[in-house]
Amino acid sequence: MSIAYQEDLPAVPEWLNKGDNAWQLTAATLVGIQSMPGLVILYASVVKKKWAVNSAFMALYAFAAVLICWVLVGYRMAFGDELLPFWGKGAPVLGQKYLLSRARVPESKHRNAAGYLEVTAPFYPMATLVYFQFTFAAITVILLAGSVLARMNIKAWMAFVPLWLIFSYTVGAFSLWGGGFLYHWGVIDYSGGFVIHLSSGIAGLTAAYWVGPRHKSDRERFPPNNVLLMLAGAGLLWMGWSGFNGGAPYAANIDASIAVLNTNICAATSLLVWTSLDVIYFGKPSVIGAVQGMVTGLACITPGAGLVQSWAAIVFGILSGSIPWVSMMILHKKSSLLQKVDDTLGVFHTHAVAGLLGAILTGLLAEPELCKLILPAPNTRGAFYGGNGGIQLLKQLAGAVFIIGWNIFSTTIILLAIRLFIPLRMPEEQLMIGDDAVHGEEAYALWGDGEKYDPRKHGLHSTSPLYAEDIAPSPYINGARGVTINL
Repeated sequence: MSIAYQEDLPAVPEWLNKGDNAWQLTAATLVGIQSMPGLVILYASVVKKKWAVNSAFMALYAFAAVLICWVLVGYRMAFGDELLPFWGKGAPVLGQKYLLSRARVPESKHRNAAGYLEVTAPFYPMATLVYFQFTFAAITVILLAGSVLARMNIKAWMAFVPLWLIFSYTVGAFSLWGGGFLYHWGVIDYSGGFVIHLSSGIAGLTAAYWVGPRHKSDRERFPPNNVLLMLAGAGLLWMGWSGFNGGAPYAANIDASIAVLNTNICAATSLLVWTSLDVIYFGKPSVIGAVQGMVTGLACITPGAGLVQSWAAIVFGILSGSIPWVSMMILHKKSSLLQKVDDTLGVFHTHAVAGLLGAILTGLLAEPELCKLILPAPNTRGAFYGGNGGIQLLKQLAGAVFIIGWNIFSTTIILLAIRLFIPLRMPEEQLMIGDDAVHGEEAYALWGDGEKYDPRKHGLHSTSPLYAEDIAPSPYINGARGVTINL
């Protein structure tokens, strides 16, 4: 047997559970794959061809920037010692003494059923918990990006990502997961209905308002450039969600199993309901619609995945495939406010509406025995099961009000501060051209191995009126002299 597996080595302290550690690292990797490459591929494919590179890069940049900010200050603002009832004290998490110690969330103290004081302390090192929670923070910012694709100034986005992580995401995470006031009050967010989906949807809509709309031609016609590749990204998102909800109990336990099953049941149900409504209302099934239905199902089940019975997961799926469909396809077109705000991928509907719906349904359908498996508060139950369930539903609504209010406030302040130094929206010439103007790169080589059109290289005589010397060189050819011509 390899020496690494011997129990008496310092690498295997007595508190370490190898199964829990292996599952948590696997779950973290699955959540990371949802972003890299899942949402990178989905965003690059679902937008117009001229925005494929920019959309993918926004997700790629956010993933890297969030990780560095997370280990420098963000993690302990979300899961460290209390600074305020809704915020932790920021500090780095880079020292080996800290990272190799047993994982714990210091402000999560609670009384167990026997009356003893406990704290959340999984059976693996802090390094595992830091990385697992990073992947949640990263995907939240990337989901938010879906609201401002195809027009946000890339430099403004680069400034926005770390600021929003520090001043918005960490507040929700500490309040609900890190031992903040909503946690101790008993608001339930199993795996991110509030912290991730409601936050990203509300912040995305707010950001879309301040950044402004896409170019008029993009708003009028915005076809995906590769539907099949979009499905590949969507598939990575769906499969990765098993780590998203399966990792929430912080252990490879029985609750993780039911959470994974419920997640997939709800997603499948929601996809089928959304597709059926498309057929009934529009006469044909939409592939993009099916993906949206999948996403709303995944977002909706997240706040209650390990706390509801599997028949309830079907109820979640029926409602997540219909209520967000109505809000996107019917109410959106009748609302002057929603029409005015250009939410590129409808993140408000697919994440804010679906996440809020899931949080409310959790307050209704959280099953008492399942709640006992992981929740600190005794006798927690949904209103459907009587007892104090009605109070739980009110707590869920109050928690939603806080998350909505904080995200509107913080996102607005952050963007107004950035606007003092960097324009939030791209200049008009970049909006017209897209990736080539913003990055000097294009997604697809449609001819000539991706070369820009240059008449000196492609057979035109020097006396031709199209000869490059007679036309101003394009500034978007990486410094090379040439022209860009629409043939």
